[in-house]
Amino acid sequence: MSELINNREANIPEQTRRQTMLKEIIKELHAGKSVEEVKARFAEAVGDVTVAEISAMEHSLMTEEGIPVSEVQRLCSVHTAIFKGSIEEIHRPSKPEEQPGHPVHTFKLENREIERLVNFRLELHAGKFQKKASEEIIFKLLEDLSLLLDLDKHYSRKENLLFPYLERYGIYGPTKVMWGVDDGIRNMIKAAKAALSPYNGQPEEIGAMLANIIREVNEMIFKEENILLPMALEKLTEDEWLKIARESDEIGFCLAAPEQEWIPERAAEPEGAVERPEEAGVSPQGFIRFETGMLSLQQLETVLNHLPVDLTFIDENDVVRYFSHGKERIFARTKAVIGRTVQNCHPPQSVHVVEKLLEDFKAGRKDAEDFWINIKDKFIYIRYFAVRDESGGYMGTLEFTQNIAPIRALEGQKRILSE
Repeated sequence: MSELINNREANIPEQTRRQTMLKEIIKELHAGKSVEEVKARFAEAVGDVTVAEISAMEHSLMTEEGIPVSEVQRLCSVHTAIFKGSIEEIHRPSKPEEQPGHPVHTFKLENREIERLVNFRLELHAGKFQKKASEEIIFKLLEDLSLLLDLDKHYSRKENLLFPYLERYGIYGPTKVMWGVDDGIRNMIKAAKAALSPYNGQPEEIGAMLANIIREVNEMIFKEENILLPMALEKLTEDEWLKIARESDEIGFCLAAPEQEWIPERAAEPEGAVERPEEAGVSPQGFIRFETGMLSLQQLETVLNHLPVDLTFIDENDVVRYFSHGKERIFARTKAVIGRTVQNCHPPQSVHVVEKLLEDFKAGRKDAEDFWINIKDKFIYIRYFAVRDESGGYMGTLEFTQNIAPIRALEGQKRILSE
């Protein structure tokens, strides 16, 4: 685990001692000690900690100590309360992340807008609601919460663009914890909206919900800017940040958009790194011969992207190998998911469903599984198929997603061309 700790050789014994102490402190919290008790011991025994130590601690708690992701998520806010004010300042010789259009600059730009929304508008309206729950204030709260739901794009860019690169460097713990907290915030906002529309009383309960949202959103901003983003800046190359910047449009932005395109000073790829043709935008030439015909690679990709469904293929090792790229995808996908295990593409709360499905497919207990959900005006039909070779060997899983609301609305028959 030493590769996850600030690897200054002269300080390795001290780093190991700190790491052990950090784990002991979190275990004490887990056992029920108060935050104040632990904060005192933390300040006395540990002093300043680095972002890398926090990351390594969370990773070790889950992988070595066996504490579930959900438990680390529960303690996450307590971690933040302890670490606030003690995370050492990170000085960087050059700061491309301060340039408009850099993904880190954009994350922080959005965070300033989110802060304004929750700490001024939402807090103001929540206070007025506590005094008098008028229709006007309820309407303003619903408006604030609807705007705040836009942070789904901010969180989705973290989860689908930034996290995959961190995982390539062996960093899993913080990404799983943060994704779970992100989902918790999303659910809190939706629950508050549901409680206000229609409003049936219980002002104290709704006031507590709004206070939790404000607190958790602010805590997440702190975690991003003092833990996640500095850790990512230590690890990711300039080219990796550039890929994130270029794919961010696929998901969208929260309350603010980049002021301009980021054009970095070109940096060399790390020694031994090879960019794949698809990442460089190079279209391979040639034809593929099928049992029933032959298509060029361009024809095949174009046909797949014209299907009125979203396709994703996961190989026999649970690694995402391909997704179609139609004009209107139902769920956001970015090229960063290619080469990532499907388990790491889902929130921790739903990973067990994915693993059970794949286990059944691999064992031959099932060949297909269907789900359907409502999203706004869409009725989403999600189908999974086990892909097997001629001898029945498992080759992977095909995900097939389609909005079937227009199909469900069909009536009668149609026998002539549309005008």
